[in-house]
Amino acid sequence: MEALAVVVVSVAVLAHATVTGAASAPLATPTTTTKGPVIYIFGDSMSDVGNNNYLLLSIAKCNYPWYGIDYKNGYPTGRFTNGRTIGDIMAAKFGVPPPVPFLSLYMTDDEVLGGVNFASGGAGILNETGIYFVQYLSFDNQISSFEQIKNAMIAKIGKKAAEETVNGAIFQIGLGSNDYVNNFLRPFMADGIVYTHDEFIGLLMETMNRQLTRLYDLGARHIWFSGLAPLGCIPSQRVLSDTGKDCLDDVNSYAVQFNAAAKNLIEGLNAKLPGARFSLADCYSIVMELIDRPQKYGFKTSHTSCCDVDTTVGGLCLPTAQLCADRKAFVFWDAYHTSDAANQVIADRLFDDMVSAGSVVPGNGTSGPRVVGAKTPKP
Repeated sequence: MEALAVVVVSVAVLAHATVTGAASAPLATPTTTTKGPVIYIFGDSMSDVGNNNYLLLSIAKCNYPWYGIDYKNGYPTGRFTNGRTIGDIMAAKFGVPPPVPFLSLYMTDDEVLGGVNFASGGAGILNETGIYFVQYLSFDNQISSFEQIKNAMIAKIGKKAAEETVNGAIFQIGLGSNDYVNNFLRPFMADGIVYTHDEFIGLLMETMNRQLTRLYDLGARHIWFSGLAPLGCIPSQRVLSDTGKDCLDDVNSYAVQFNAAAKNLIEGLNAKLPGARFSLADCYSIVMELIDRPQKYGFKTSHTSCCDVDTTVGGLCLPTAQLCADRKAFVFWDAYHTSDAANQVIADRLFDDMVSAGSVVPGNGTSGPRVVGAKTPKP
């Protein structure tokens, strides 16, 4: 497995070296000096805003219609949904632009001083997760990419200012789903054969411990890690049930166990690392309520996807798919990813939970929300 991981890391690094020399996809136009916090996003296809478009050999892409149909001009951007990601919406709540994809940047750009999105479709906590997507940025790759950004910041504004910016930044991390859906649960992937689930959880936590500690050593103090949603209830998993429609209880139980272990890990890191304010977001309860009570939030359907691609190979909304009549009525856009409307609800609930937990102080009309314990960097 280590040899496979090394191959993926090498391919991703080579791809990054290529694209930073000659970017081929359209660049975003962020604001580099903002009144809100700097936000760094790490994750998988739920958070990817175009990084995989720059990886020439990656097969984890969605840069074709109908993706992006409800995003700005209606064109695909590399987001694996019909509109905004949860990260996009959370950034707007803090009054800052959506963090730009890392692979769209040159390290000499002024944009390195603002928020950056490192998420990559297919990524997992483990380097071997999603290896059959050929090119992607695993969590380790994403952390290394952040280190490049920090070094570029130091070159521009000095070590002290860069350190203050990073210390006050929000680190949003959403990973782990692919470690199950595209690794442990896949019969052709070795981890599901080599490890029992308890052993696999141990491997994930050991790896996360090292990764979150590495981010801390790079200056991260405010890490918001998104717990796993009820993976057994996403359309791609329901079709594997006896009826083809029911949630897979064993997969949901895996997610519950992962979240409990992640919570213990994060609490331990907070106790051990001075100044660490890490937290685990309860995505499981939020998404399960959307699935169990869709009407409460204005949805009609939560068991199948708007594109009706649950049984198609890949489960993505291909150009040949027939879209649902009302995209706001569906919790799921395709077999794996939530819709723009669902992402709005999830982001609203996550933000409210952060306020209730005392992690965020809401805006008062004259100033926007702020993160407790973090100083907003000066422009």
